[in-house]
Amino acid sequence: METVGSFEAKTHLPQLLERAAKGEEFTITKHGKPVARLVPALSARPKPDVQAAVEAMKQFRKGRSLGGSSIREMIEEGRRF
Repeated sequence: METVGSFEAKTHLPQLLERAAKGEEFTITKHGKPVARLVPALSARPKPDVQAAVEAMKQFRKGRSLGGSSIREMIEEGRRF
């Protein structure tokens, strides 16, 4: 963990944020004493695996049957009653 003075942290904040986003951690000091830590943010939720979700939906559709009828036929049948 790298130590950075408060003035340097203020001056180079955008660069420090980029490095923190890549996983680095920093201790920010004031007059040589640690006062804060800059660490990567923890993601509240991991990014969803879109491809896996699409595959799961395809598998779900394969297991479901409309009884040989199309959706249009089912709509028309419902209108008859």
